[in-house]
Amino acid sequence: MSHKFKIRQMVRLMQPGFSDNRTGSGSVYEVVRLMPADQTGELSYRIKSGLAERAVRESEIRGA
Repeated sequence: MSHKFKIRQMVRLMQPGFSDNRTGSGSVYEVVRLMPADQTGELSYRIKSGLAERAVRESEIRGA
């Protein structure tokens, strides 16, 4: 299984109504690391916007 997104690609969170106090809803994130599949077999990523960095599953993000 290969990652859909690449390092340095810009993505957005798909969660409607998601709000993060540090970045705000609808922020664009940069993929900074490709992570292995989690226990469910879904690939994951580290994404960053400003100082905020988080781990997300592939199904939680879309291309910007």
